[in-house]
Amino acid sequence: MRRLDEIMNFNEEFVLNKEYLKYTKIRKDNKKIVIVSCMDTRLTELLPKALNIKDGDAKFIKNAGASVIHPFGNTIRSIVIAIYEFDIDEVYIIAHHDCGMSNLDSSKTLEKGYSKGIDKNEVKKIIDSGFDLEKWLKGFNSVNDSVVSTVKSIKNHPLIPRDIKVYGLIIDPTNGKLELVYDDL
Repeated sequence: MRRLDEIMNFNEEFVLNKEYLKYTKIRKDNKKIVIVSCMDTRLTELLPKALNIKDGDAKFIKNAGASVIHPFGNTIRSIVIAIYEFDIDEVYIIAHHDCGMSNLDSSKTLEKGYSKGIDKNEVKKIIDSGFDLEKWLKGFNSVNDSVVSTVKSIKNHPLIPRDIKVYGLIIDPTNGKLELVYDDL
């Protein structure tokens, strides 16, 4: 059975049994924060528990490495919308130790794409257009430096109000311990 079929079958039972009801409550304890975290599956349940975050408390934005690599990319867009449309007043960048983006080699990632049938000529066209594909796919050498760089790119963004607090943290995915690396005093 395909994974999609499994998901659809489960979903049918989920709706039929009204299991969704516990997720549709409006919570009054919204902490008005947005959390940018890595997409690592180890953080899916660990991170909210380690922060005492419940449904409705925070907006979560997940991406590879919990980083902002483009000043007008989707992560910044989501943060801006959260600030202006949902009255968010604090942003938390929470990366983690042992991240797959640490020392990621963009050329090796491209090679994996080629082995899956990506057309090298199409990739060359992208590169020839001036887009820095290797930088876009590149990871980072230091999770600490990546968090600080991401915090600063948000703090200095022209669409982010100066009174928005932006914090940088690193979580240990083996035990949930948080380390503060940028405190927006």
